[in-house]
Amino acid sequence: MTKEDKKNAYLYCKFRDEQFALYDEYAKRNGMMMKTFLVVNVLFYDAFYQEGGMTQKEICRRTFQSKQTVNLIIKNLLAENYVTVTEVPENKRNKIVRMTDAGRARFEKVVRHITWAEDRAMSKFTPEEQKQLIALSRRFTQELTRLVNEENAK
Repeated sequence: MTKEDKKNAYLYCKFRDEQFALYDEYAKRNGMMMKTFLVVNVLFYDAFYQEGGMTQKEICRRTFQSKQTVNLIIKNLLAENYVTVTEVPENKRNKIVRMTDAGRARFEKVVRHITWAEDRAMSKFTPEEQKQLIALSRRFTQELTRLVNEENAK
């Protein structure tokens, strides 16, 4: 590992942290915590495109959050009438979460704006640059995951 490798790792992680801070600030400006915003985001697009709802397990998978965190967020959204929760008849332990009309009205502008900003930012890259950014980010995440999970970390 070279000095340049270390410098570039630092810069890449700094930019990632800057993005996280941007999302966190945006969520707070719109009256919620970032983890709630992540849940609202996936529920909004499910409500808009599929309307089938999703299980809390699916929300965890798509937002990379724990079951406990998602459960707490769903309880809070339910208390504010932004979502409904219904049991799956075949398996009462699984519950389907759906965004209500009130939830869609509350979060539509917030979710659409951030999505617009992400899409516009990506459009500043050529198609080849977009593919490279995605491929290299995926590869970095895979390598980082493998190394973080190694038993004999250095």
